[in-house]
Amino acid sequence: MYIMAEIINLRERIKKAPDNLIISKPLEFRKADWDNSFFLQMRKSQAEMFEVHRNEIYREVKKSIYSLPVHFVLKGGMSHTIKSIYINRDNKEKMIEIYYLAGLIDCMVNQVSPLLRTDLIKEIYKKISTLKSVLCVNWYGNIDQVLFPIDSEFFNMRVYRTNLEQADTVKRLYGIIRQGTLEMFKTLSREYVFYTPGRGG
Repeated sequence: MYIMAEIINLRERIKKAPDNLIISKPLEFRKADWDNSFFLQMRKSQAEMFEVHRNEIYREVKKSIYSLPVHFVLKGGMSHTIKSIYINRDNKEKMIEIYYLAGLIDCMVNQVSPLLRTDLIKEIYKKISTLKSVLCVNWYGNIDQVLFPIDSEFFNMRVYRTNLEQADTVKRLYGIIRQGTLEMFKTLSREYVFYTPGRGG
């Protein structure tokens, strides 16, 4: 009788919260256990600690989520980027192309390039318009930031911006954006987790 009670106790202690993983690759998406309006981006190391906290809540060691680890809230233009990527989460190539398109838009909105002060800007606008149509994506409203934040130890944004400034041809500019956004995407895949909006995704 005593042994049976101990077995039941053990099962209770190892009980885990329901799996909230939606997909692990190419980007990791998880369902949220709280009400939120935007996607959240969190370091994997922080997310791992948070998952331990979720299990404590489920075992009723703690009553509720008292705080979230350090994270980024993907608002504004970033919200449109992550929604488009999430919709295409089963298509890695398309996700990469969407992030490349976001890089082109970012270049037009936030970066400094002598090429953007010439007639070549029309070609860049045309390329962006074509890719939006091909990929069936768009950005609305405030698009001050469309690329996701990445901690500086994982990606050197200053070097990326300098390379864009020094591009002397449109072909070179496209190549820098292509290489840069691909490196960013790989970093996001390796280092971050994305929690979906709304309770339960």
